[in-house]
Parts: sequence; C-alpha cells; structure tokens
Amino acid sequence: MAYKYLVIVESPAKAKTIEKYLGRNYKVVASLGHIRDLPKSRMGIDFENNYEPDYITIRGKGPVIKDLKKHAKKAEKVFLAADPDREGEAIAWHLSFILKLDNEEKNRVVFNEITKDAVRNALKTPRHLNEDLVHSQQARRVLDRIVGYQISPLLWKKVKRGLSAGRVQSVALKIICDREKEIKNFNPEEYWSIEAQFKKEKKVFEANFYGLNNKKTKLPDNEAVEKVMNKIDQSGDFDVNKVIKKERKRNPYAPFTTSSLQQEAAGKLNFRTRKTMMVAQQLYEGISLGKGGTTGLITYMRTDSTRLSETAKQEANEVIVSEYGAEYAATNPKKQKNIESAQDAHEAIRPTSAMRKPEDVQKNLSKDQFKLYQLIWSRFIASQMKPAIYDTVRVDIEQNGVLFRANGSQIKFKGYQMAYAETKKDKDNILPDLSEGDKIKLESIEPNQHYTQPPARYSEATLIKTLEENGVGRPSTYAPTLETIQRRYYVTLQSKRFEPTELGTIVNTIIGDFFPNIVDVSFTADMEKDLDAVEEGKKEWVEVIDQFYQPFKEEVTIAEKELEEVEIEDEPAGFDCEKCGSPMVIKMGRYGKFYACSNFPDCRNTKAIVKKIGVTCPTCKKGEVVERKSKKNRIFYGCENYPECEFTSWDKPIGRDCPKCEHYLVEKKTKKQAQVVCSNCDYKEESQK
Repeated sequence: MAYKYLVIVESPAKAKTIEKYLGRNYKVVASLGHIRDLPKSRMGIDFENNYEPDYITIRGKGPVIKDLKKHAKKAEKVFLAADPDREGEAIAWHLSFILKLDNEEKNRVVFNEITKDAVRNALKTPRHLNEDLVHSQQARRVLDRIVGYQISPLLWKKVKRGLSAGRVQSVALKIICDREKEIKNFNPEEYWSIEAQFKKEKKVFEANFYGLNNKKTKLPDNEAVEKVMNKIDQSGDFDVNKVIKKERKRNPYAPFTTSSLQQEAAGKLNFRTRKTMMVAQQLYEGISLGKGGTTGLITYMRTDSTRLSETAKQEANEVIVSEYGAEYAATNPKKQKNIESAQDAHEAIRPTSAMRKPEDVQKNLSKDQFKLYQLIWSRFIASQMKPAIYDTVRVDIEQNGVLFRANGSQIKFKGYQMAYAETKKDKDNILPDLSEGDKIKLESIEPNQHYTQPPARYSEATLIKTLEENGVGRPSTYAPTLETIQRRYYVTLQSKRFEPTELGTIVNTIIGDFFPNIVDVSFTADMEKDLDAVEEGKKEWVEVIDQFYQPFKEEVTIAEKELEEVEIEDEPAGFDCEKCGSPMVIKMGRYGKFYACSNFPDCRNTKAIVKKIGVTCPTCKKGEVVERKSKKNRIFYGCENYPECEFTSWDKPIGRDCPKCEHYLVEKKTKKQAQVVCSNCDYKEESQK
C-alpha cells in the first residue's frame, strides 16, 4: 500500500495502536528500542577527544535498520515518535543519524498519551530534535559507562568475576548496607506505658498515661511505673479537666508520579516494581476496547511531575459531580508541589479520559491491568475532590497530678475518600459526651513493658521513596536498579525486605573505601542536578563529565595499587562428597551459596543448598520436600529426589492429607492470612495469620 509519511516508534504494540488513528497516508513501524549504543566489549569513549562516544549498531538490529531504511526511502517525510523523555529523544537522534535525515527539518513528534486526538495533534506540530535532551542522556550514558567499566574490572580482579558497580546501584546498595549496620548495632531500650479504661454511664473508653502535674513524662522502667501507680486511687473519682474539640481536614493525595505509583502499587496491590512498570507500559501503549478500537488508557508513566492539564481537571470535575455529587468536587483543587528535581515537561500519570471508568473497561483488561488502572483512575479523581473532614476530641483526665489522655475522632465528611480509600483505614473512635468538671470512674488499669525496635529493612517501596527523597536517580532508573542489585546477588529479598548478602557487603565496603563519591548520596544527587542543568541548556555535557572524571581517574589509579585481593573463604559443609569422598564446602557463587567438592578441579561435584520443610514428599513418599527458587527468584517446593521424583508445588505442603479427597493439603498465603486448602478439591480451612 502506498503511503506518504513514515512514523517510527519504539514498540510494535505502540505502532499498532497509532496506525489505527492515522489514515492510509501513514505507515507506522517500530525500531524495537535503541538501534545504536556503546560497544559491550570495550569502553567506547574517546577520553582524548572530549569524551566522544563511539556508538555502534546494536548486535541483531541489522535487519531492523535495513527495514527502516527501506520504508524511509519510500516516504516523503519521516516522523520520529519515540517516547517523550530523554531516552526517547536519544532514540530519535540515533534514528535521524542512521536514516540520514535533515536536522534542519522538523520531524520529532511527542505526545503524552496515545489517543487519537493527541497523536494527530502531535503530527500537526512537529519540532526539531532537542539537542539538550540528547546531550543530557548522552552524559548519563557516558558517566555510567565510565563508572561501570572502570570499577567493575577491579571488582572482577580483586573479588570475583561477574560483579559490577554503577552510579545509582552503588548508592542503593550503600543505603541497604547502612540500614543493616543500624539494625546490628541497635540496642533496645526499655520503656513502659499505662493503659486505662474509664467509664461514663455505660460507655467504656480507653485513655493512656500522659504525664505528671501537666507535664509529659516518660516511663523508662518499672520503678517509674510504680511511682505513678502509687499516686492513683483506683476506687476514687477522676476529673475531666480539659476537653478540646476541633475539626481536622485531610487533603487528597497528588495524582501519581512514577515513584509514588510504584510505592502505592506495592502497598495496595502487592506488585513488585518491575511488574508495576510493565503493566503501566501496556496501559499506556494501548488496549483493544472492542468497538472502541485500541487506545492508550493512561498518560506516559515515566514522570516526576504532578501537573495536570486544564482539560483533564475539567473532565475529572464532571465525573465527580455525576458519580459522587457536586458537594465533593473541589472548587479550587490544591495545587500540588512538585519535588525540587521534577522535570515539568509531562503531566502526572492519569487516565487519558476520566470518563473511562474502570468498571467500563474491566472486561477488556487482564486482572493486573484492571487493578492498576483502577488505582490510577481513583487517585486522579480523588486529587480533584474536597478534603476529608474529621471531628476530633482530646480529653485530659486527672487524679492526684496523674494525667491520662484520650483521643477520639469521627469522620464528618468523607471528601476524596469516596473515590480513594486510605491504605490504612481510619476507624471512628467515638468517645462518650464528656465535659470539663465531669467525674468519672476507673474501670481497669494495666501497665505494659515495651522495648524500642530497630529500624525496619527497606522494602522496594521504601527504598524507592528514600532514593527519590535524596535526589538519587530518576523515575526510569528505579526498577532496573533494584533488579540489578538482586541479580548480582548483592541483596536478597527476605519477607519482601532487602537484606545485603556477604558479597554485597564486601562490594559496598570496597567502593566506599576507594570511591567515596560514588556512594555519597549528596554527591550523586548533585550530579543529577548537573545532568538536569545539561537538559535545560545551562551546562555543557563535556564539562560535567570532565569535572567528575579527573578526580575519579586518580581514585582508580590508587585503588589498582592499594586494593588487596579479597578472598571469600569456603565454609565446611559438614559432609563428604558422594563421588570422591573429599569434604564438601560451601562456596559463594554469582547467584548465592552452593555446595561444592573441596577436591576441585579434580572433582566437579556441586549441589544446590536447599531448605527442608519437614514434610515427606506426597508423590514418592520417600524424599523430603525442599524449598527451591525459580529462575525469577520465586520460591516453590519440590522433592529432594528430583529428577527421579518430579513433584513440585508453588504452595507449601503441610504434611497432612485432605479429609475429603485424601490429596495433600497446602498453605496458600494471601495478603491478610494464610489458608490451608486442598491441592485437588475445594476443601479449605482457616489458619493463623
């Protein structure tokens, strides 16, 4: 079919969606991401010539480039429609070079959402390639290459092969290791609380010890508690000496940015960061809505801006009025403040049309797509609603100078919470009607001993929040960073919390000792600001790289001379090799620890280290069931006698048979509880959380 215009995007899914919006004069094809990059086998940077990158065609992209050239030759004009960010600008720049397009011609089109109007309007207003954006992306690529290709070989040489260092990943690893040190060095401190139950008429309510003689008082030990308890006449009256009633507002959350979406999807949907971004990409690139055709359901999902267009706000207002009532629509929604480093070129993540309610498109979406779309839609709508209003009461209760305090709250107006439920639901705590001067009776009183707890390890969500708060990395870097530190076996996820491995601790120590700037949070954040200044045309990219490289080069030279080889000693396994009789040892491998024969290389016997769960295999009745990990690091259960016995289960067998059909029972975990169910029939029983 003849066409006049060629539009090049990154992905086939995006190409398919966009082609449906354009007439027969347009051909839409995909570059399948980047077509040129720095070579993998060498540094690829000319240090003597202003850090000039030596780009080469990515292996395997030859046929793609050939196809693109063939299509471009037939077209009167080529439009470069890669994603609207630094990465997309760089892809468009490389395409322009490969296809020998005229740089004086306006052929770059960008759209924040893949809808018919957005795509057609973008094609009406093409612009020149933004060289500042390209230079900013190029600076990041060169910087990451310098760090990775100069520190990684040192780690290979001095520690073990297969290790790597990176500008953002090394900071993330340091943050995790620092938290682990805090936990190990933590000394719990004792403290006490006194909980009392008071009664007015038939209503019993709770109050907690606050202080003595109107001053807040800590209870560090049992002795302090005894002093308080001795002052109290448990059969006497207590005086209500202060009642403070207030109205409290809770403002709606801002619409999603990349990091807040990743955090909330983790908390509410139990999505890993990578999964959130993968599903968001699908919603952005386009979903087939049957008669409605294929359309993008959300705006671009890599953004750190909370800005919304006036059209989007107007649509949201119409939906709020029709769904919840005019009293819920904010007349002047609070303007959300962007984070300091936010690039405001994009909007926040929102539905492309507020009118497209989640339930209307549910039948066209997968389960995960629906959950994420519902989350994005609800948050966006809520951001344009009135605050929630609570009536709060604070009551001070006293006897003999001993002060107890009770707090009550009751929701008066749900506001934005009609659309977007809190992660932790607020429960009304309604106190009886109390007035100053009332006399009330003590129902019960109980002192409780506590100990301070160490800080929690980071989850994916809290680590992303910490990186963002410190200005380290950008929205597009978080998911790959977390993936890399796990793939390198620097950290493991235990109960959804990051724990550094021995290898990760060694690597972090080496980088911290010899390359302190690389793991310095402030230095990395300042570097991000410099790179943003390049994007804004305020700094030259070569100058930014040079300022970093000159001192870094000296650090590399010192490290090469002074860094001693780190020997990770093997641990005795406690049993002998069944092949040669030599003692088995525990070795550290690229993917964790494993059993190996100490007689290597003469004997190459190795075994995976598996965790037995104390249950006999329900299939062969001989071996024990062990915990294993899939290639994607997901835990599953199998027989220790594999491959002779091929029993496997994603759910944990519990060692009992079903009373209904006699198949084995398993423990199936949900977010709220663990439930015992049959592996074969519908039998189930409740289990403890």
